[in-house]
Amino acid sequence: MADIYHPPVKHSVEIAGHKTSISLEPLFWNALRQAAENEGLPLNALVARIDAQRIVADTPPGLASAIRLWLASRWLETTNQ
Repeated sequence: MADIYHPPVKHSVEIAGHKTSISLEPLFWNALRQAAENEGLPLNALVARIDAQRIVADTPPGLASAIRLWLASRWLETTNQ
């Protein structure tokens, strides 16, 4: 279990033709990659979709937080079925 307690690691992504970096713990990065694969999307496309959703929120979080929240929400949806 000690492997889940790892500090964030910076990753480069491209959103709408613009490069940016996000810092995510490996656990969340791996979950994001798996989610993109499960949805048949390139990772950048999924990140762009999450980014577009967060921007229209009443109080938009940072991108890394939005990704974590999206993953948690997705997990809750699958466990509450």
